[in-house]
Amino acid sequence: MAKDLAGKVALITGGTSGIGRETAVLFAKHGAKVVVSGRRGVEGSETVELVRAARGEGLFVQGDVSKSADVEALVTKTLEKFGRLDVAFNNAGVEGVWVPIAEQDEKDFDQTVAINLRGVWLALKYELRQMLKQKSGGAIVNMSSVAGLMGSAGAAAYAATKHGVIGLTKSAALENAKSGIRVNAVCPAVIETAMGDRLFGAPEVHEFAIGLHPLGRFGKPLEVAEAVLWMCSERGSFMTGQAIVVDGGFLAGPNPGAVTPGRRA
Repeated sequence: MAKDLAGKVALITGGTSGIGRETAVLFAKHGAKVVVSGRRGVEGSETVELVRAARGEGLFVQGDVSKSADVEALVTKTLEKFGRLDVAFNNAGVEGVWVPIAEQDEKDFDQTVAINLRGVWLALKYELRQMLKQKSGGAIVNMSSVAGLMGSAGAAAYAATKHGVIGLTKSAALENAKSGIRVNAVCPAVIETAMGDRLFGAPEVHEFAIGLHPLGRFGKPLEVAEAVLWMCSERGSFMTGQAIVVDGGFLAGPNPGAVTPGRRA
């Protein structure tokens, strides 16, 4: 197997489960040294064990991406352990509370923005500073969603943050293109993760949501991880400022609107 990230140091936020964990293991299999971050210590350590089982070097750094000090410390600890930073996947995110705007609690809205949007902005800020200092380029992928490319009644806060991630991605790509740093985003539809189970686990909701995916199933974390790997490798070297959709055909048809209006996560 080709080692697409051989000799690279990669940082993954939200790496304690799901897409982040799958990406960490895949990066390790492709030769990267992987730093994983998240709020849950036990799960983070489990991800690092999986990285090591894939014959990779790993480090877990516990932290909250909505806090500037935590994100700055994350990059600092990456440098202390591995000496540099080449690749980043800003994956940490939450679904928040899905209700109509008129019923949205301000605290719920603020928390969703703090993690999904401010967290990506903070990660970009400190990752880019280090990559610019190294003067050797780099690659960053931000986690957006199909909700970043369409409206979703009942999930306005979530959709707004994912639209914002794409705006951050394009701006960061333009600001850093001449420095050889590429910044892209990935936009999944429903993926088989704990978040997907929380939102679409009820039988009637699950059946309806499956029907919105022309391929007739939800995506798998590895399928998203493969797209992230490609964007972070030299195989994606002419791509920056873009958002790759991994959605089983979800966006190919009419805008489905809200999956479950008024549903609380």
